[in-house]
Amino acid sequence: MQRGHTRMRITLVQGDITEQEVDAVVNAANSSLLGGGGVDGAIHRRGGPEILAECRRLRASRYGKGLPTGQAVATTAGRLPARWVIHTVGPVYAKSEDRSELLASCYRESLRVAAELGAATVAFPAVSAGIYGWPLDDAARIAVGTVRDTPAPVEEARFVLFSAEVHAAFDRALNG
Repeated sequence: MQRGHTRMRITLVQGDITEQEVDAVVNAANSSLLGGGGVDGAIHRRGGPEILAECRRLRASRYGKGLPTGQAVATTAGRLPARWVIHTVGPVYAKSEDRSELLASCYRESLRVAAELGAATVAFPAVSAGIYGWPLDDAARIAVGTVRDTPAPVEEARFVLFSAEVHAAFDRALNG
C-alpha cells in the first residue's frame, strides 16, 4: 500500500504518548524488550500484558540477546488506543563517542516498520532524551531531521513530548 508521493506531516504535541490515537506508537525500549522506566514502562503499564507477551515471544525467537540499538520491531499495542507498538532501542549518550547515527537509525527503522505495517499515523517520543542523557536540542535536531528526510508512506509523524522544555526543543528543531 505505497502512497509514494504524499508528504509526511510532522506535528508536535505536549502530552502522554500512551493516550495517542494513532496507528503506531514508538516505544523508546530497552534492549531486553521486557519493559523498563520512562516511556517504556508507561507503554507496558498502560498497554497491558499482551505487549509483554509478544515481546517475550520475540526474545525467544529472533532476539535472544535483545533488540540491537538503532533497530525496531513491532508488537500489538494491547490496551493502548493505537494498533501497534514499534519498539526501538536508542543509544545512551556519550561525550566521548558520536552515536548520532544510531539515534537517527531508531527513527528510520521505526518509519520502515511503520510502512511495512501500513501505518498512516505514528507517534514518536524523544528517543534517548530522557534517562539515556542525550542533550535535548541535539536529540530534537536528529529526530526531526531524520524523520523529515526519511521517505515513508506515513501521513503524519507526531512527536509526543512529555514536558514544555522538550516540546520547546523540538519546536526549535522543526521551525527554527
